[in-house]
Amino acid sequence: MEEKKSASVIPGKYLLPFVLVTTLFALWGFANDITNPMVAAFKNILLISNFQSSLVQFAFYGGYCFMAVPAAIFIKRFSYKTGILLGLALYATGCLLFIPSGWMMAFWAFLISYFIMTCGLSFLETSANPYILSMGPEETSTQRLNFAQSFNPMGSITGMFVASHFILAKLNAASEEARRVMLETDPEQFAAIQQADLDVIIGPYMILGIVVLVALVLFAISKLPRIKGEDDNVVNFGATLSRLLKTPKYVEGVIAQAFYVGAQIMCWTFIIQYAGTQLGMEKAMAQNVNIAAMFIFVSSRFICTFLLKFFSPGGLLMTLAIAGFGLVCVTIFSKGNPDAGALIQGYIDQSAETGGLVGYIKGLFTGLFKVDGTAGLLSLVGVSACMSLMFPTIYGIALKGLGDDAKLGAAGLIMAIGGGCLMPPVQGWIMDQNAVNLGFTTLTSTAASFVLPLICFVVIAIFGFRTSNVHGHKY
Repeated sequence: MEEKKSASVIPGKYLLPFVLVTTLFALWGFANDITNPMVAAFKNILLISNFQSSLVQFAFYGGYCFMAVPAAIFIKRFSYKTGILLGLALYATGCLLFIPSGWMMAFWAFLISYFIMTCGLSFLETSANPYILSMGPEETSTQRLNFAQSFNPMGSITGMFVASHFILAKLNAASEEARRVMLETDPEQFAAIQQADLDVIIGPYMILGIVVLVALVLFAISKLPRIKGEDDNVVNFGATLSRLLKTPKYVEGVIAQAFYVGAQIMCWTFIIQYAGTQLGMEKAMAQNVNIAAMFIFVSSRFICTFLLKFFSPGGLLMTLAIAGFGLVCVTIFSKGNPDAGALIQGYIDQSAETGGLVGYIKGLFTGLFKVDGTAGLLSLVGVSACMSLMFPTIYGIALKGLGDDAKLGAAGLIMAIGGGCLMPPVQGWIMDQNAVNLGFTTLTSTAASFVLPLICFVVIAIFGFRTSNVHGHKY
């Protein structure tokens, strides 16, 4: 096995634009992962079902799906920079609409805010991903996108941290059952607690909106280079779509991307419910476990980007999908321990003398590895290492060799983010059902619901196999 001949991943003339555009990856990562825990938060605050609360993800990822093609046409007609500016404007608007949504105490208003926000994110992703691919030689495009995408989880980690420490930890501690009793016995107190909790949610989104407005100004005054072919602003939608649909590698890539995004969102959104149902963990503690998963995701992204120097993208993708399948199987069939959360908290308390974040992390992971019944949760955390390579690699494989058709092609791959729109509500619906008796074992509905990510990894593995063995990209 020979190492691939090295080529410039980021040519010097594109370095500064590359750095600026790469900041966008962190911005939408923050939005994605401050939002995932809100599914559990809204469920408790508004006393709604798992299915209803998962409509947060339907609205959030629905914006991606709805706006992807209009965004691609707009970018083709104007420029990548103009697409980025409009995306940032919509992103900021959606964030700031959380303020009146909270005042109205209306779930539908929050859903509209999420939808507008992600219409903006759709513009950003449709612009930034192909723009990064174009900033250098085509043979290093997948490596370049993987490197840029490596900064996306940094925004995600920040979003998770804010969700854990500035939202979930500050919400009223009353359980869902206690709130239902309060609604019947003292509706005024319930309404006051509900409003206070919604105010907690509003704050970080308001600050995020201000940060995005600052980014909008920065991009507006910056000079971004026009890429070869960008001056051709004629939109031949029908002809381009026809060529794309006749490219099997691209069509399969769109399908694989939809299943990947579905798997990612389901694993990261419902890890809180899994930890609560299977291990009796509080939401804030479960979200801290999710943060650890994201750190693993980040580390694995850099490792996998390095491994792409030695292995084909499709082959590595297939290997990681198979590993993800195995880990989700453990998550589904592992027996939980309803006392695990309290026992882990005991280890955290024992580490209090270490102090601060270090003591918390030491106690948390000591508990996770010593307390019985945590194998399923640890496997779910491990899935993040397998997922780290997938989005940019599928994206790069699907768009490679498309030339200027990549602009509309990118829209199809952003539409594929709709997998995160459709699958979480289905998983939420499964979680609302009764336990599943398989004869040889009985699964909680929460554990059984992870059959959906399991199916997703099968589809991704098939795409990786076909990329390596059918479309001509071997080890």
